[in-house]
Amino acid sequence: MLNITKNRIDQFVKLEQFKSGQIFKEQKHYKVIRKIIWAFVIICILFLFLPWTQNIQGAGNVTTLKPNQRPQTIQTIIGGRIEKWYVNEGDFVKKGDTILFISEVKEDYLDPNLIENTGNQVKAKENAVTSYADKVKALEAQMGAIQNEKNLKLKQAQNKLKQSYLKVQSDSIDFEATKTQLKIAKTQYNRSVNLNKEGLKPMTDVEEKRMKLQETEAKIITQENKYIASKNEVLNATMELNRISAEYAEKNAKASSDKQTALSSQFDTEAQVNKLKNQYNNYQIRNGLYYITAPQDGYVNRALQSGIGETIKEGTAVVSIMPAKYDIAVETYIEPMDFPLINKGEKVRVWFDGWPTIVFSGWPGVSYGTFGGIIVAKENFISPNGKYRVLIAPDPNDKKWPEQLSIGAGTQSLALLDNVPIWFEIWRTLNGFPPNFYQPTTTENTKK
Repeated sequence: MLNITKNRIDQFVKLEQFKSGQIFKEQKHYKVIRKIIWAFVIICILFLFLPWTQNIQGAGNVTTLKPNQRPQTIQTIIGGRIEKWYVNEGDFVKKGDTILFISEVKEDYLDPNLIENTGNQVKAKENAVTSYADKVKALEAQMGAIQNEKNLKLKQAQNKLKQSYLKVQSDSIDFEATKTQLKIAKTQYNRSVNLNKEGLKPMTDVEEKRMKLQETEAKIITQENKYIASKNEVLNATMELNRISAEYAEKNAKASSDKQTALSSQFDTEAQVNKLKNQYNNYQIRNGLYYITAPQDGYVNRALQSGIGETIKEGTAVVSIMPAKYDIAVETYIEPMDFPLINKGEKVRVWFDGWPTIVFSGWPGVSYGTFGGIIVAKENFISPNGKYRVLIAPDPNDKKWPEQLSIGAGTQSLALLDNVPIWFEIWRTLNGFPPNFYQPTTTENTKK
């Protein structure tokens, strides 16, 4: 091993002959300074090995934990003219308290008796529906009567047709019998003529047989006419049957058409009744919208509209209300590079504008004026400011947040990550590396 004392320059050169050597000649006070410098160097080296808590810094403001607890504006559902204010800025209002009264400006709703008149129209249309229903019932009864009359007429015509058939049969039999009588009369007449020629029958008997033959010939013509007339009666009875069917089919079709017309009018009137009822209910609801009421308990922050007689459109914001009861929280914004390091349930230190604070970012335990928080949500879509939004709730195991905090106050936050030596943090910062990827040890049990 090389001996350092043998390589001292003062063993080979006399330093006293040089002015600089005389200035830096070993003296007591220079030895003290040298010791102080060595002590400082040692302390700095030891300081580099002290633990340092990596963190992610963010800036934001005070908000509420639930969306329904945040300041909100109240809009008018309908357009109108401002008639009367019932509140002043800073007043406390309960849910349902009247804030503003507006009057109607649209000509379709200016009639003061609009609801009453619409109700009368509904009743008139309902009566019309009843009348059409009664007409349908009357037409159904008429159709039933027509059907009964048709059945009776058809039975009557069928009986007449049956009688005609029977008469045809009777006349046909009589006609055949007359034909037989004619043959017999001809035979008797011929026999009498032959017997008279032979002298066996007198001439009077021949004349008698001739008269009987003529009577039979006349009778057969009459019977044939009766037979033909009976056939005509059958045809007439058949035509009457068809006429009755056609007549009552026409009557039934007309009654059915009238019934369908009445039903169509009834359904159309029922549709008009429903439409009028809808309008009637809309008018009643619209009358209740003239009074703008508070949706929940809170304080009137600011009147966004002013004056009397001012016309406002539908959907116009009129007042801003701050809910009376709310769970306070902090929304802070972090850089996109730090977003993967933030996890739900992670511990955060928060301090508020207006509260005295001494912050050591690497040693949160020795900081003063900071409050504990827990990350309850983080937004997965980047905000318009180019950063990610994180929602922080108070830590129940830490000291309580100040009650005097107001919504919208500015905040600063430190999300605590891994513990590393100071030299590592300096090296990481100089090289531009992100903090160590950190996963919190606490797990959260979520139940659906």
